[in-house]
Formats: sequence, structure tokens, C-alpha cells
Amino acid sequence: MSTTSWKVLPMPETTRELLTSEGWKDLEFVRFRDGVSIHWIRPFQGDQPGVALLKYAAGASVPRHRHEGLETILVLDGVQSDETGDYGRGSYLVNAPDTEHSVWSETGCVVLIQWDRPVRILEEERV
Repeated sequence: MSTTSWKVLPMPETTRELLTSEGWKDLEFVRFRDGVSIHWIRPFQGDQPGVALLKYAAGASVPRHRHEGLETILVLDGVQSDETGDYGRGSYLVNAPDTEHSVWSETGCVVLIQWDRPVRILEEERV
């Protein structure tokens, strides 16, 4: 008979409720980039991933950047776009490490995002 020992951890570390039904509207966001604000759920700590909500104003964008690790996105509201398409509410995106794109929202949007590693902005490096 095998005896497996499991480490019991307190769960959950942090909670944000009703995100898919606009619960994000009650959260505090701070400036991330021009036209894009952020609400950190779990900031980067050491080699641990970062988790946040990004809120794009209509017409806002993030310049071309490279993913240094896996990036996952769930669109909670509006439409987020990149060079490969437009992604509306409920869309789930996975961007592999070492991929590049720019992101924008013509109408504004809110996304739940997890980055394994911070992204590297490419366009600003060329200035």
C-alpha cells in the first residue's frame, strides 16, 4: 500500500469575485501605459508568474513586444486585437514564449492576463 504525503496549503492566496460579470468594475486600477491601466492580482515575485487585469481605453495599444515566457489571456469585456485577429468577450488566448505581437482595442476592453515572465517591449528599444 502506497502512502503519499500531501502538503496542505491554505487556498486561495487571493480572490477576485464575479470577474466575468463585471466585478472588475469595483477594483482599483493604476496607470500601466498610455490608455492602459492595471490591477495586479499577483505581481511578479522572484521566478513566479504575474497575474493582472488590464483595462484598455478605446483606441489604446501596447507596442510590439516579445513574450519571454508563456502568456495567457481571457477577454472579460470588449474586444482585444492583434495582428492575428480580433478577440471578443470570452476569448481565451495563449501566446507561446518567444512570440511577438502588438495589441490594441478600438472599442476598449478588459482582460485577465498571466505572464510567466515580463514581456520585452521592442518598439521602444529601437528609439
